[in-house]
Amino acid sequence: MIDVPQTVVPIRAATQPAAPPGPQRTSAADLDRLLHAWQSRFTGGHSPSTASLAFLDWAAHALNAPFETAEFGRTAVEHWQRLARIALGTEALLPLPEGDRRFADPAWSQHPYKLVVQAVLLGEQWCESLVQSPDGMDPGNRRIMGFNTRQFLDMVSPSNWPWFNPEVVAATRATGGRNLIEGFSNLLADKAAARGPAQDDPHFRLGIDVAATPGKVVLRNALMELIQYTPTTPMVGAEPVLIVPAWIMKYYILDLSPGNSMIRWLVGQGRTVFAISWRNPDASMRDTTLDDYRSIGIMAALDAVQAICGPAKVHAAGYCLGGTLLAIAAAAMARDGDAQLASLTLLAAQTDFTEAGELQLFITDDQLDFLGDVMGAQGFLSANQMGGAFQMLRANDLVWSRGIHDYLLGKHDAPNDLMAWNADGTRLPARMHMEYLRGLFLHNDLAEGRFRVGDRPVALADIRLPIFAVGTERDHIAPWRSVFKLHLLNDSALTFVLTSGGHNAGIVSEPGHPRRSFRMRLRAHDGRSPGPDEWRAETAPQDGSWWLAWGDWLAAQSGPPVAPPAMGAALADAPGAYVREH
Repeated sequence: MIDVPQTVVPIRAATQPAAPPGPQRTSAADLDRLLHAWQSRFTGGHSPSTASLAFLDWAAHALNAPFETAEFGRTAVEHWQRLARIALGTEALLPLPEGDRRFADPAWSQHPYKLVVQAVLLGEQWCESLVQSPDGMDPGNRRIMGFNTRQFLDMVSPSNWPWFNPEVVAATRATGGRNLIEGFSNLLADKAAARGPAQDDPHFRLGIDVAATPGKVVLRNALMELIQYTPTTPMVGAEPVLIVPAWIMKYYILDLSPGNSMIRWLVGQGRTVFAISWRNPDASMRDTTLDDYRSIGIMAALDAVQAICGPAKVHAAGYCLGGTLLAIAAAAMARDGDAQLASLTLLAAQTDFTEAGELQLFITDDQLDFLGDVMGAQGFLSANQMGGAFQMLRANDLVWSRGIHDYLLGKHDAPNDLMAWNADGTRLPARMHMEYLRGLFLHNDLAEGRFRVGDRPVALADIRLPIFAVGTERDHIAPWRSVFKLHLLNDSALTFVLTSGGHNAGIVSEPGHPRRSFRMRLRAHDGRSPGPDEWRAETAPQDGSWWLAWGDWLAAQSGPPVAPPAMGAALADAPGAYVREH
């Protein structure tokens, strides 16, 4: 075993100015911060003034366009007339929008429910066109109005009301109301689970059923543990692989059950694999910075990997926010002449945030000021607050459809490893999260050359490494067109993969998984960079898992196989202690 220096770098403590003697009076600003923290309990962490300002912007422009606004009265009459023709059978039914599963059950196509569906679709068309109509609105406010209107329409949809939903009516008749009793029991169980530790599913135990790839914790510091996985092949790639996961959730999204664990698969492919397991921060870590995650996380891990494996360069792979941080670290290393990396793999990771999808709706100066007050009171953003924002992006699927399924029909999906991982949330340190949202998401400092590491800016163009970047087709968190923008920021040889699935399932896409496909294309060094839609049209899909293509790519960037390196001195068995923190 090889001893790795245990770099116990302290996270800076929350700094509070020394209080002068005598009684202290709470300032008006402090009271406002407390008010905002209280408001966040009812708004899901969203600033009420952001929505109000968007509505005022829309109303002002609608009032200043009276003739266009009045035209919607005529449009409403036309919709009623069209509904009457549909009811009389003289006009065809409107098709359901793509991906809308609210009315997919055959019972909705029967009378009188089919007329309800048509009224809903016509009403939603009218409302959405109304909020998008006035010219001159701020684009951000227009998006917020459209989003909030969609949320309201989803909420009041008749599919959510048991006496309007034919599926619920039929189930209630068939079971004598037992479905509602079981649904209420499901609701109570979910409420109890939300109050207790998230990772308590007996079917998916940490270190046994999930996060179970054998290995040892070989480094622990104030922010992360580094896990080295036990080799399973007589020879391994000369260059080890370091995985940098996001700290928004636990690392074992990449080490789920043995059948779909990317880490186990990499080890089986003859790779020496290390993975960072981030600490779940509490209020004492409120002043942890984004650069702490780079220095105490990635850079400390790279030093430990090379202490164990010798001078071999490292294949670094980052997922989601971990990929963004890895790109920052790689740019800083290139700037400073640090040549530890052999290649760079970015999985659903954004480096340019100008087209970051619907999450941009929640990233305005006003919203961030409000969120800063909320996190200032707590010292962190809780998993529930963060998860609520992600759920609202797909409220139809993740909120209302699930509520109908679990609480009105009284069903419960069989648990799976991805659901267990998704329930095992983490907190985010207040200062780091605000630096990320303001510097990267709002101001796009990394893509535009303003992001600083140390006292100097870094440039993604400085990275001179082979790059493998993966986007997923249905990603609501890191939209693939946003991930694709790396083509415009770096001219190294870049292999881009667009895989089926979403932000999680598209990455956890093990060989043998049914109905998986991907598109892959190399942009050579200094080669032509097509637009994303052009790239997609010109790149044929391939059946199967992109993991196999990545394995071949890693092999092409690697030297001849060698004997596995010795294991580092073990502090604990994998998955370690930090992954168990709640």
